[in-house]
Amino acid sequence: MNKTNAMRLLDGAHIAYKTATYPVDENDLSGTHIADEVGMPYAAVFKTLVARGDKTGVIVLCIPVDRELDLKKAARVSGNKKVEMVQMKELLGLTGYIRGGCSPIGMKKKYPTYMDESCLLQTEIAVSAGVRGGQVILAPGTLAEFVEANIVELTI
Repeated sequence: MNKTNAMRLLDGAHIAYKTATYPVDENDLSGTHIADEVGMPYAAVFKTLVARGDKTGVIVLCIPVDRELDLKKAARVSGNKKVEMVQMKELLGLTGYIRGGCSPIGMKKKYPTYMDESCLLQTEIAVSAGVRGGQVILAPGTLAEFVEANIVELTI
C-alpha cells in the first residue's frame, strides 16, 4: 500500500503503527467485512463516522465496526442537543475522505473527535488509513492523544 496522508502524519509525529490491507469489495464496504479481511476482532476495528451537532457543527466519532452509534449519547458528550449524521455527498468536502476510506487522522479540518470507551479494552485498534483497502493499527491511547479525541461512551 502506498503511503497515505494519515500514515505520513503518523510518521511525522514519530508514532509507531502497523498497516493492514484488504481487497476492496464495492458491494460490501462494511467494517465487519474489513475486520474479517484483516483478521482482527470486530471490537478492535473502528469505523469513523462524521456527524453534525446543532451547536458545535461537525464532529467525528470512532466506534467498533459491530456496534451502533447512539446519537443521544453523541449529542450529550459533544455538548449538543441533537446530532445527525452528515450526508454521504458532504463527506469528501468536509473531510477529504470518501465513504469506506474515512480516517480520523488527517481530515481537512480539525474537528472535535470522540472515541468509544471500548477502545481502552484493546491493546491495539485499526482505523482507516485514509483509503479503501488500507488500515492503520496502533494503540488506542496513542491514537486518541494524536487526534485529541475524548474517550467517551458512544454506542447503544
